[in-house]
Amino acid sequence: MRTIKFTSWQDGDFYIGFINEYPDYQTQGTSKDELIDNLKDLLIDLESGQVPYIHKVEELLVA
Repeated sequence: MRTIKFTSWQDGDFYIGFINEYPDYQTQGTSKDELIDNLKDLLIDLESGQVPYIHKVEELLVA
């Protein structure tokens, strides 16, 4: 089990969001619970290699 941070907002009747490590890949749901389920499915797809040319946010340590 791990914790993943995500960003979400409501736009009309839909909840829209993305996983913070992958901000280019958004998903939506008609409820917050559906959005969370869709984010979990999206994460599985992104980490399985099914999506080509994935853009990911990482950290760079600069002295």
